[in-house]
Amino acid sequence: MQIGTGSSNPYTQSALGLNEKETQDFKEKIKSGEISGKALSQAYLVEYSLKIESYSANNLQAQSALFDLDKVKDILSSIDFDAIGYTGKAIADMNPDEAKALVSEEGFFGVSQTSKRLSDFVLSGGGNDLERLKEGREGIITGFNEAEKMWGGKLPDISYETLEKALAKIDEKITALGGNILDTTA
Repeated sequence: MQIGTGSSNPYTQSALGLNEKETQDFKEKIKSGEISGKALSQAYLVEYSLKIESYSANNLQAQSALFDLDKVKDILSSIDFDAIGYTGKAIADMNPDEAKALVSEEGFFGVSQTSKRLSDFVLSGGGNDLERLKEGREGIITGFNEAEKMWGGKLPDISYETLEKALAKIDEKITALGGNILDTTA
């Protein structure tokens, strides 16, 4: 599954974001044993976790911004809407009815669609790897906490509903793979 509207898949991109020469040098270091498989796996896991934190924070900030127009400008300026797949009308240009529709049950930033984007991002990136799924889960929680900090306190209820629904889907997959869930959201 591809997230966003860009032409590249975030799960197949180089985790280190290297250019062609750097990529070649990196491959040589792997072949020579200078970089171990374990170190490489850890680097990919950290990159994956950071991407999920950013993705989660962007989605939840955008969702919450629609509830307090006084906070909208600052929050909206920090969100990469293309990265989360939103290509509709600029939120700052919406009237209250349009903004309300955007966070409705069927809206792009409603609980269903936002939780699906968040959980699908983790599930697609994590596959059947329990550690990646757990890291992705933690990344969503960290992104949520970042959104709360940016908001300046408790987010609107829709954000908590979204977090709960996204984590439930991820928890279901982790449990199905025999993993154990420790709820760190409390």
